[in-house]
Amino acid sequence: MSDESKNIQFYRMIESAKVPRRPDRSAAGTLPTRATRYCDAVTTASAWGWYLYTPLDFDLLWDRNLYWKYGQHRWMPLEAAQFPHFANEFDRRAPAELNGCAPPFLTAMPELGAVQIWTGYFVRTAPDWSLVVKAPVNLPGDADRFHYSGVIEPDLALLPLFAQIRLMRTGLPVQFRTSFPLLQVQPVQRSAYQDQMLDRPQIVSLSEWQRSDWGDYLRTAVRTQNCSPGRYAVQARRRRKSGACPYHVNTVNSVMGASQTQSGG
Repeated sequence: MSDESKNIQFYRMIESAKVPRRPDRSAAGTLPTRATRYCDAVTTASAWGWYLYTPLDFDLLWDRNLYWKYGQHRWMPLEAAQFPHFANEFDRRAPAELNGCAPPFLTAMPELGAVQIWTGYFVRTAPDWSLVVKAPVNLPGDADRFHYSGVIEPDLALLPLFAQIRLMRTGLPVQFRTSFPLLQVQPVQRSAYQDQMLDRPQIVSLSEWQRSDWGDYLRTAVRTQNCSPGRYAVQARRRRKSGACPYHVNTVNSVMGASQTQSGG
């Protein structure tokens, strides 16, 4: 296995779980045509990372207490629930000392109406790389649920991939389907969210603008008004294809691969 293939490793524990999939730039066809053609910022964000899915069609119900059901089963109270038949499969394959330690599929959280949903996957990343875990980017959301976002550091340990959801309505079932992404994970270097990167950003007042700043303003805010739509999108795509951008996918892969090699991975 090459170093680049180790940049991120998804460990599938539930065999029926769908393979993580790269999103497309149209957010599964939901973006308006104008955004797809001209807004590189939106399409780049939409395609960044991987979709993960729930491994089972199921429903949740919040009615003072939490309940769940799947298939033709009746509503069952939810505290912690295993994926159907998974506990036995886990015990069969895991070392004996880990018998009985299968991770739960659903877990009721202490907060009202909050549930943790496991994707059936664990994950590991290259040294110094983390994952942003969030709702699918730019996909129309459902008003009946709220996704908590998080940042995990799977380079330190093998970590589970799960969504933390808060149900926003009571008394009515909320559906979760394997055909719709449950969450999106996006790789990011740990340095990007450290305090030294974020504390005290430099603020340049209008009186301090230099001639080069005014030149940039002229090019981006004035002349583009008289140009065809999507000029920025064209420039961004051209830079991506040339590899000149320091965060171009090939550059990122080579950096992560080098980090893995230096760590002895």
